[in-house]
Amino acid sequence: MIAIIKYNGGNVRSVQNALNRLGAESIITDDFELIRNSDKVIFPGVGEASSTMKNLQEKGLDKLIPTLKQPVLGICLGMQLMCKNNEEGNTVGMGIFDINVKRFPAKDVVPHMGWNTISGFQSSIFKEIEEESDVYFVHSYYCELSKNTTSVCDYILPFSASLQKDNFYAMQFHPEKSGKVGSQLIKNFLKL
Repeated sequence: MIAIIKYNGGNVRSVQNALNRLGAESIITDDFELIRNSDKVIFPGVGEASSTMKNLQEKGLDKLIPTLKQPVLGICLGMQLMCKNNEEGNTVGMGIFDINVKRFPAKDVVPHMGWNTISGFQSSIFKEIEEESDVYFVHSYYCELSKNTTSVCDYILPFSASLQKDNFYAMQFHPEKSGKVGSQLIKNFLKL
């Protein structure tokens, strides 16, 4: 069973629909025991960082997520909140990744929205994915490059398109909206 974390935000239904298309059972929940006992956990995110973190804190999910031992996948804002801090709302994150989240410089079009190329794969989650594949992004804030970077995208500047540390995986783009490439990435995550 895949637990999709429920916290009054995020794109939980589109993530669940993507899992359904792959034949994977999932549940949308904020129940600690269901989350702890699931095979995999997905932490999706769409929204504003400080209010989302407040929702997580009210439910204690900000303390639970970093303690999980099974594979965990953070998506978009989920990835950003797994980092140590975020310029959006001056938000302190969960610190799973020792990375700062910054706003794109205003000199170009923000948000970064639409299809863009990722490359430089450094994780088994990219098995059967071709370098320079296109995936779907929607974000105004980005994760800096770091030792945990597993793929890179260039929009205004190079940034972490994905991260990994131990059992924690994260993608700034939306695999559930990224066609065949995204579907393969989700399959790869389910096989971890």
